[in-house]
Amino acid sequence: MQPAIDAFKEAGRRIGRSATFKLITIAILILLLLIPSAMVNSLIREREYRKNDVVREISDKWGGSQVVTGPVITVPYHKHKEGEKGQIITWTEYFHMLPDTVDIRSEITPNVRYRGIYEAVLYHTKLTLKGTFPGAPVKDLRIPPEDIQWAGAYISLGVSDMRGITDRIEAAFGGQALSMEPGLETADVIESGVSSGIPLDGSDTERTFHFAVSLNGSSFLRFVPVGKTTTVFAKSAWKDPSFDGAFLPVSRSITDSGFSANWKVLHLNRNYPQHWKGKGHDIMPSMFGMSLFSPVDVYQKTTRTSKYALMFIVFTFIAFFVAEVMNRLRVHPVQYLFIGLGIIVFYTLLLSISEHAGFGAAYLISATGVIGLITGYAKAIVRNRRVTLMVGGILAALYAYLYIVLQLVDYALLMGSVGLFLVLAAVMYLTRKIDWYGAAGRAEASPVTGVSFG
Repeated sequence: MQPAIDAFKEAGRRIGRSATFKLITIAILILLLLIPSAMVNSLIREREYRKNDVVREISDKWGGSQVVTGPVITVPYHKHKEGEKGQIITWTEYFHMLPDTVDIRSEITPNVRYRGIYEAVLYHTKLTLKGTFPGAPVKDLRIPPEDIQWAGAYISLGVSDMRGITDRIEAAFGGQALSMEPGLETADVIESGVSSGIPLDGSDTERTFHFAVSLNGSSFLRFVPVGKTTTVFAKSAWKDPSFDGAFLPVSRSITDSGFSANWKVLHLNRNYPQHWKGKGHDIMPSMFGMSLFSPVDVYQKTTRTSKYALMFIVFTFIAFFVAEVMNRLRVHPVQYLFIGLGIIVFYTLLLSISEHAGFGAAYLISATGVIGLITGYAKAIVRNRRVTLMVGGILAALYAYLYIVLQLVDYALLMGSVGLFLVLAAVMYLTRKIDWYGAAGRAEASPVTGVSFG
């Protein structure tokens, strides 16, 4: 009976010392380390949500993202129908006219506000809008002249967040000064903005307009191209703009001292006419403009960095395993676990330090600390100078390579794929002469330099 028990124990020891069993154990450890890795990703998202909440709170008190629409002329008219008892029922509807030309000039002054460790990019802009309106298209609208209420005509200018208006709006129509008031009689075209009654009749006379608006906002500033020809010029001292929306600038200049941009949009470029009745068209999908982009978003960069956690764990474990096989060393699974946790700690260090010191400095501090920690631990458990230097060199190369990949946003996938190929090629080259079937026997004959495995 005892010989059978001894044989069973010996078989267990052989399995425990086999390279295949060690690889399976390492694979299980890697899967277990995905749990703290997921927890780190959750922490990054939580901090990012907190930052977004703070930015939103600051923006709400200053002025939100602004969309400037118009101007638009709206004229009420009566419609009639016969009721069930023969009486005539009358109600009011509206037709809307867009201008022939709109020229917008915007000078944007950025304003960065801080709350604790978070910052919000705000802006103040001085807008001037000028252009011309054509005569009223009464014939095209097919409205009986006696039903048009010219006395109720008004001009409106859309401002998406009215809290951002910082001064009296100076306005003129047909050379006559206007007093702009908040609110619109109908939301057929514009949902939020200011308006003023205007002297209008059914003539074909062309009329000019002019608006001067002082506006606070945050995040982005956009315009809706309501003219047959809409031109926009914007300039700012902010050097990191992001142009977005339905149309990109026809020309732009971005320097260290700021940016300037020009847009030109024709009515043929959008999917709505110059006049219509009621809620016939949605003009908002045609808006365009710019965002004051903040390039130092540590949460986006940390999130991108954390996506490489699995690769770092795998490559580091491979380095230790190859060192075990080639140098007849032994590393216990618990020691592998500590090494993997050290790699995970890098991301929490990176997140916490970058919130105070910026991403570049945080990356250098965190990577240096983790490389020193794991290299020192490797020296203690393997007691082999060559293996220690190899582990430290591999980690330094991995972290340096990752930093380069993070800077090359457009080439990140290419660089990552090439890096994986080169690492795999290096591992295959270094292990090409290893007798994997004999690896367990050699390990069994070698002295134990770490905690025993088996």
